[in-house]
Amino acid sequence: MELNRRTVIAGAAAAGIAATTLGGTAHATGGRKPVKTLFGKLADGTKVYSWSLENGGTRLKVLSWGGVVQSLEIPDRRGRYANVSAGFDNLEDYVAKTPYFGALIGRYGNRIGKGKFTLDGKNYQLSVNDGEQSLHGGTQGFDKRVWDVEPFVKGSDVGLHLYYTSVDGEMGYPGTLKTKVTYTLTRHGEWRIDYEATTDKATVVNLTSHVYFNLAGEGSGTIEDHELQIAASRYTPTDAGLIPTGELAQVAGTPFDFRKAKPIGRDIRVSHPQLVTAKGFDHNWVLDKGITARPEHVATLRDPASGRTMKIATNEPGLQFYSGNFLDGTLTGPSGRTYRQGDALCLETQHFPDSPNKPKFPSTVLRPGQTYRTTTIHTFGC
Repeated sequence: MELNRRTVIAGAAAAGIAATTLGGTAHATGGRKPVKTLFGKLADGTKVYSWSLENGGTRLKVLSWGGVVQSLEIPDRRGRYANVSAGFDNLEDYVAKTPYFGALIGRYGNRIGKGKFTLDGKNYQLSVNDGEQSLHGGTQGFDKRVWDVEPFVKGSDVGLHLYYTSVDGEMGYPGTLKTKVTYTLTRHGEWRIDYEATTDKATVVNLTSHVYFNLAGEGSGTIEDHELQIAASRYTPTDAGLIPTGELAQVAGTPFDFRKAKPIGRDIRVSHPQLVTAKGFDHNWVLDKGITARPEHVATLRDPASGRTMKIATNEPGLQFYSGNFLDGTLTGPSGRTYRQGDALCLETQHFPDSPNKPKFPSTVLRPGQTYRTTTIHTFGC
């Protein structure tokens, strides 16, 4: 029987069950002001800080470098904590090696074909960093910038405001974009992300978070036994460069049908041309709800062994499910274990890839006087 998470957390706290990563005990509530510590220095001497947050039984560590979620700790059905986010224990690896572990992604999450688009009759050439494509904002996207961080405690919530200004022409994008991202831990342990941006010139924007999840715990091995449900009847097939063809294909009768929860590994090695091209799942699901005024539930991830669950709600129209296809054993996490193919997964709420070149896709254009706003909420259970 699946237990109520708050009951598990409270029971663990009463019993004094030790946390596996931090060496502390589980707490039911008690959001406190985030704690700031020095994480490292960049080559030019710029200091990078780590911010530790805790509320409602969830623990979060965030870096000023790239807005990176360096760890995310939640309890299992027995109240035992584990970090469920892949990453590194040092700044040098984040700078030199990271495949976007835990990062804030911008100015445009996902891919833009050949790094080109036309807006208001003007052609733009972006930074290209994935073959012929521009991926996650280019060679120096938001994931490789130092963000200004402002901690807050508001009522029963605790969190961080992160700020970054991307100047006109950065990575080829038009307009100076002022970005604010807010990470909030609620008293119930939910992790909420609120994205905001304004521009002084017409541009395209698609912000997202690139946390690599493994609900069994970082470094614990494959996620193929995780069960995933996505509320989407269609997805966007891609070409050889992983750029959407423009088709909104039905998931029915294909390995891409996650309308009912199923183990990720059930169909991942089926001989489907889309899976062969991407080496697994690396596609955008067209959420049935579309764009909504408020976040609505769109996906549930569950690890049967630990009992940990994560529900995702968003007002975005798409969800990119990436099954860690390009992890190749060359990266080592805080556990001291290497990450191999399928050892973690991403669920990136978003507008669709290559939308600036696909007029039939929901628009990602932001104009002066408008404010880009989107929200994603992660709710954890056990």
